Amino acid sequence: MRDDIINVLKNSDKAIDAFELRNILEIHTVSDTSLFQEEVQKLEDEGIIYCSNKGKYMMIENSHLRRGVMRVNKKGYGFVEVENMDDDIYVSRDNMNGAIHDDIVLVEITSKMNIDRLEGRILRIIERKIKRYIGLITFDKKGVGHIDLDESKIKLEIEIPKGKALNAVDGHKVVVELDKKINNSGRYEGHVVEIIGHINDPGVDILSIVYKYNINVDFPDDVKDEVSEMPMEVYENEISGRRDLRDQVIFTIDGDDTKDIDDAISIKKLPNGHYELGVHIADVSYYVKEGSPLDNEAMERGTSVYLVDRVIPMLPHELSNGICSLNPNVDRLSVSCVMEFDSTGKQINYEIFPSVIRSRIQMTYKKVNAILEKNEVAEGYEEFVDDLKLMSELASILRKAKTKRGYIDFGVDEAKILVDENCVPVDVVLRDRGTGEKLIEDFMIAANECVATHIYFMNLPFIYRIHEYPKEEKIRDFLGFVSSLGYHVTGNVSDVKPTTMQNILSQLEDKPEYKILSSLLLRSMQKAVYSPENLGHYGLASSCYTHFTSPIRRYPDTTVHRLLHTYLFDGKIDMGTIRKWEEKLVYVAEHSSERERASVDCEREVEDMKMAEYMEQHIGEEFEGMISSVTSFGMFVELDNLIEGLVPLRDMKDFFHFDEEHMTLTGEKSHVKYSIGERVVVKVLRASKEEKTIDFEVIRKVE
Repeated sequence: MRDDIINVLKNSDKAIDAFELRNILEIHTVSDTSLFQEEVQKLEDEGIIYCSNKGKYMMIENSHLRRGVMRVNKKGYGFVEVENMDDDIYVSRDNMNGAIHDDIVLVEITSKMNIDRLEGRILRIIERKIKRYIGLITFDKKGVGHIDLDESKIKLEIEIPKGKALNAVDGHKVVVELDKKINNSGRYEGHVVEIIGHINDPGVDILSIVYKYNINVDFPDDVKDEVSEMPMEVYENEISGRRDLRDQVIFTIDGDDTKDIDDAISIKKLPNGHYELGVHIADVSYYVKEGSPLDNEAMERGTSVYLVDRVIPMLPHELSNGICSLNPNVDRLSVSCVMEFDSTGKQINYEIFPSVIRSRIQMTYKKVNAILEKNEVAEGYEEFVDDLKLMSELASILRKAKTKRGYIDFGVDEAKILVDENCVPVDVVLRDRGTGEKLIEDFMIAANECVATHIYFMNLPFIYRIHEYPKEEKIRDFLGFVSSLGYHVTGNVSDVKPTTMQNILSQLEDKPEYKILSSLLLRSMQKAVYSPENLGHYGLASSCYTHFTSPIRRYPDTTVHRLLHTYLFDGKIDMGTIRKWEEKLVYVAEHSSERERASVDCEREVEDMKMAEYMEQHIGEEFEGMISSVTSFGMFVELDNLIEGLVPLRDMKDFFHFDEEHMTLTGEKSHVKYSIGERVVVKVLRASKEEKTIDFEVIRKVE
């Protein structure tokens, strides 16, 4: 009945009262009328339909109301993000009606603030998305706890009655759930569900952010029990049915401190002059059985989370660092994708099969880069030099082939925060991305494409990694901005294929602000997500792509392995199997995308906090950087190590006019003009670990 009600209202050109709606739906019995009233009420509560003051119903999308997500500014006002609407709806502090950050709300559009900004007021909170709150607890003389929330965007007063604090004391960081509103005040009564630790304990600052994103830190007892009964070595009976590759030269290349090793590689030059590349991936799905407590927990987590001083793994360490990790000189079960490429990078042939391998050595990027970039060979690497050089040769060919088809390399740098034993930041440096890192990236992309394409042409349910085409309007806006900087960039934006984006970037490559411009262009792109539908991967210029190469740390990869076992190795492609996966993959894709977003947001917030903590130690010191963004309230400056801070307008010694079209600030008296890409020397004015903010003052421009 729910769908019938929606269909009638969607296809109606006018509002319909309940009596007319029942007649159209031919509802006449008492039981059907009761069900009708329930469904109408549910749809109204969910913000899908709207009932006017005259008792007439219409779809929300056809009314002056909208359903959206509340995003609150630290100052108390906010914006409602509405799906399929380009512009957000501004909501002043006085019109929030109790809504807080991340609430699903019903908003009434009241006016236009200017030519492209809508204003509204919150009518109702449809759903409070945040169920748990993180904060610092202190107790008053009566023993009532008061929560100082970590999230400054959430304006809530929470009191914890006696007996509901789990024996927390002053200074504990806690996780709190709300119980009820206290009378008609803005205060809520709640209870403590978990104590994170004392605010002064090392690492509690990071854990507080981890809890905010609902990332599980500990594994449940049933998972621990399951893992305790698992074999921690490969037995001969487990090798049956697998191709034995233990006599082949296979090795891994990872970071210095990597312990969860998903992928190993091998190379051969064939008699016909072609290259045979082997990509051997840990067979995680062999150990993580579908529907087991371990599998359910891995699916819930979705991904491992990599923070400045720790990894919160998707799988327990016994698996992620042990039996699943492709450690050197031990037998490991794997799934191999062996591909043959010609001298142009064209894939001629391939095989995908279950295997058993024994990695010869755990190489590091630093030592591999020393060989490939400086011809310096570390001890223990001598016998692998020829293989590494052959791999580098093939990687160069594959990269050229990718670039030719439209692969976009934005070349975005990443920061690495170095901390001491108490998790206090001691330095922030750029993360290396040398020949070895690029080589592994090229090989993993090749394997991911190979696996995805194979299953795609079998026409079976699968999980793809997709990256949709950018919106033409976004690219036009970017080109308009570049033009305002005085650069003439050509490109057919009505045909936004990857080569068009490649062409735009190549025209900007020699510009001093290229790093900032490429980052802005990247932000105008859509986000890559998981999907059961193959829509291609725009950034890689790939028509068919998946994630197959990291099953220890990503659940979609584990799922891909499970599907390879089901379809290819076990030959189960009956209708029951197909229907099951058609239904299940919709949830797996959606949930994995959501957990990936939470993980990325958590990692970024931790980095912002640690960068601010680092700059607290450098108040008054001067640094050189580049103006990365200009706004109506100031400008952001990015230092060479990627630390970014705000130069607030209120601290500038002149009255500055903001030119939104050209993204510049111009001093009224001094006539000094600041624009994106200019290099400046700044002094650190303020930094706050708690607020995760850094404020700079411009000392001078760099000529």
